[in-house]
Amino acid sequence: MVIMSHPLDTTLGPMAPFVGQLLAELTPLMGEITTPVVDHLCYRAASLPEYLSLKAELARHGVLLVEGMIGGRPIATYRLHQPLCWQALSVPCIELAAPKPGRSHQAGLEHIELVVPSLHELVANHPGLPFKTGNIDDGRNPDVGLMLPSGQIKFHLRPLSEVIDEELRSGAVVPVPTDYYDGL
Repeated sequence: MVIMSHPLDTTLGPMAPFVGQLLAELTPLMGEITTPVVDHLCYRAASLPEYLSLKAELARHGVLLVEGMIGGRPIATYRLHQPLCWQALSVPCIELAAPKPGRSHQAGLEHIELVVPSLHELVANHPGLPFKTGNIDDGRNPDVGLMLPSGQIKFHLRPLSEVIDEELRSGAVVPVPTDYYDGL
């Protein structure tokens, strides 16, 4: 197994082992995925000050693709200058999620996202798995999720960077209100 450390590991935690652990937990449930495409991983901040501090740190290690309001809180996605590497995988992006207002969150690596050809086939081929399918028919970026002991794996039809490009072109990104961080 080839695991490469990443400069952000000291800030966010060991990212490659997180990816490897989730894929290892997935294998007995779904079988070996021969060429998984992990397009990004997500880190959830516990507070807005932590989110802002991590945004500054991630800006030193990548290019901001977008920051917008999703689910009532800001989420920023960066294309890393040095992709995260685990075995033969190269994970190009990281998503940073602010906490949802009024809810407490534990800071840490939260999920990875895999690109698959069909969400409906994925769910149908594994009827015994407790997939979260609430967004399976979303018009813009459908997904299904699967909670595992070490975190969540979400499955999408295309890489997040493609979805972001489309959202930017179409004006679908909801900007973070200019006063959102006031009072911190």
